[in-house]
Amino acid sequence: MKNYCKCQLFSIETKTKIKKNPNQTHFGFETVDENVKPEKVYDVFEKVSESYDKMNDIMSFGIHRIWKNVFIQRLNPSPGIDLLDVAGGSGDIAFRFLNYLKTKPNPNMESSSVTICDINDAMLNVGKARAQKSGYTDENVIKWLQGDAENLPIQTESVSAYTISFGIRNVTHIDKALDEAYRVLKPGGRFMCLEFSRVNNDLLRKIYDSYSFTVIPVMGQIVAGQWKPYQYLVESIRKFPDQETFKNMIEYAGFRAVTFENLTFGTVAIHSGFKL
Repeated sequence: MKNYCKCQLFSIETKTKIKKNPNQTHFGFETVDENVKPEKVYDVFEKVSESYDKMNDIMSFGIHRIWKNVFIQRLNPSPGIDLLDVAGGSGDIAFRFLNYLKTKPNPNMESSSVTICDINDAMLNVGKARAQKSGYTDENVIKWLQGDAENLPIQTESVSAYTISFGIRNVTHIDKALDEAYRVLKPGGRFMCLEFSRVNNDLLRKIYDSYSFTVIPVMGQIVAGQWKPYQYLVESIRKFPDQETFKNMIEYAGFRAVTFENLTFGTVAIHSGFKL
């Protein structure tokens, strides 16, 4: 049973904001109608799909690979787990999940599976091409599904773990995505999210902001021929809730034993919760 008492203040603030702007949300720093944002986000990732891996390496100096490795280590999956990776079209988390299972004694890969769900077919195509190169072609082990994080085409209480990496800040209604995560997880299942967060040190935050706003969009133009999508990505990070607020949102969705761990001074955070 969900306990709403812990987040009463959060609930009141959220409802107040919704009441003031019932049909509007943010797209980066721009205010847009809610029904417009999904199309705009879709367009962003369609434009950056071909250069997605290269730009991730350039923007983070390759550190995103370490963040994702740590993320899977914290998940610590065991053979037999059924993972749903949402907004994971590129396959970054899914491939790490499968590679990690291979390190376990008697991995029995056929008993485990990962379903990669992404709303953007261009990103799914990137992941499928990478899967072919990596030899992950067994449809019983790795599955691809086009779907919306706010309305997952997944049966209730059907997966052991739910992961979402650098994707939840792009949904229109974060609360709906969290509710869907709670719905599809089996009792005892685990929710894990890797997302950009709030750098707490004032000096480091100023340096990080300066780099983000003055360098990353320019890199996007030079490397990918895309300036606006990377400007949006930088702005979307600043609009995402800080660690404590997002922790409260996860608890509000019904998850328990909710924790977060900062990586690289809070540039990103790993959030974890259980459906108990």
